[in-house]
Amino acid sequence: MTDSLSASYPTTASEPRQVSENQCHMCMPIGSVAVFKGIENSMVLVHGSQGCSTYMRLTNVEHFNEPVDIASSSLNEKQTIYGGEANLKKALDNVIRVYRPSVLGVLTTCLSETMGEDLERIVGSYKQERNVTDVDIISINTPSYSGTQSEGFWAATRGIIAYYARPTSSHRRINVIVPHISPADIREIKRLMDSFGLTYTLIPDYSLTLDRPFKGTYQKIPSGGTSVKEVAEMPGAPMTIQFGTTCPDALSPGQYLEQEFGVPLINLPLPIGLKNTDLLIKTLIKISGQCLPETLDLERGWLLDGMADAHKFNADARPVIFGEPELVYGFSSICAENGATPSVIASGTKTSLLADRLSNLEKMAFESPVLLEGSDIAAIEEPALLHDVNVAIGHSGGKSLTERHGIPLIRVGFPITDRMGGQRILSVGYQGALMFLDRLTNTLLEAKYATYRRKIKDELWIPKEV
Repeated sequence: MTDSLSASYPTTASEPRQVSENQCHMCMPIGSVAVFKGIENSMVLVHGSQGCSTYMRLTNVEHFNEPVDIASSSLNEKQTIYGGEANLKKALDNVIRVYRPSVLGVLTTCLSETMGEDLERIVGSYKQERNVTDVDIISINTPSYSGTQSEGFWAATRGIIAYYARPTSSHRRINVIVPHISPADIREIKRLMDSFGLTYTLIPDYSLTLDRPFKGTYQKIPSGGTSVKEVAEMPGAPMTIQFGTTCPDALSPGQYLEQEFGVPLINLPLPIGLKNTDLLIKTLIKISGQCLPETLDLERGWLLDGMADAHKFNADARPVIFGEPELVYGFSSICAENGATPSVIASGTKTSLLADRLSNLEKMAFESPVLLEGSDIAAIEEPALLHDVNVAIGHSGGKSLTERHGIPLIRVGFPITDRMGGQRILSVGYQGALMFLDRLTNTLLEAKYATYRRKIKDELWIPKEV
């Protein structure tokens, strides 16, 4: 692989397409919804049609298998012409009356953005008219046509921090900022931090709100989430660890804290795979001044043992990896270090810095994979077939690769809507890496043993003489 990414990563051989077909990403506000669900006693309202909020509720419910309430201002044809301010204010009244939130996130959609709704002005006017003092109403612009759920996630995280953060006295709690990962992944990152005795503020924390234990009683707003008090004190932290190496600076919450309050930023890749997890563990050892805990040493050893066991099978893998950029980089990294050279790497996000990050994998024997940014699943198919891809890694949108071409899909990321347990898929840390490695290897073995007799028959077939 050369230093020139344009030479190393061909985009695609197909003609430019004017429409998206089976998108590789979700819309911008759906990423912001997850962030607000990770804030304590928070509710979210979408300023748009009922169809937008229904789509977001359905997708989240199917993925997390939990009730996910999302309010709507219910715009229709009349408001499209005359404006939706009255609808939004009525929706705010209803949400505050029914849910009694402490934090209320208001998100725009394609419709309200196209109408040119001034969300900040409307919210300010509403608070003044109703004399609202006990609810923090935070507006985030999330036009779906100009971004993906990844960008919506970062925009909401940064917006919430910017709303609360003020100069404060120094303390010992480390800021930890995570991207759009599973509740199981959040719990594992917290466990790793706890293993070194570190105190921290993790945002957003939906590890309980979107994956709650059964208690028999429905809660309109489930307990859990990052407290606004801790968010307000983030400027006093000794440092920020952000898992967002593909996040643009303009959306980076960690960059905001560094620029506005001088909080040093340590920007790390998601700890997916041996190398990336080692990077996090070394950082935590340096910060805490402690030795590697025996538990983590054992987990690392089990991962190394699993890598040695599986390497001979993974060498046959030619994966296509797609989804949100931070996850795509993580899974590209773990595949490469296990001998499964990615053939096609794709993301629906256009400004993800993914190409720059992939250049760090140069020493892992890449064979010039095709890189597609701002892509959809349909655009992935051609290069996947051209490169004889034999396994796909990504969310449920990739099931068409299985249905049309028989390429098995390992489901990771968001959304997973055609299988159970998307909220419990663990990918980070040594344990998550080993779990993913087993899934990858077993998927390859299943395909091998299901087809080897047919392949032998085809190879031994000798045509009759004419």
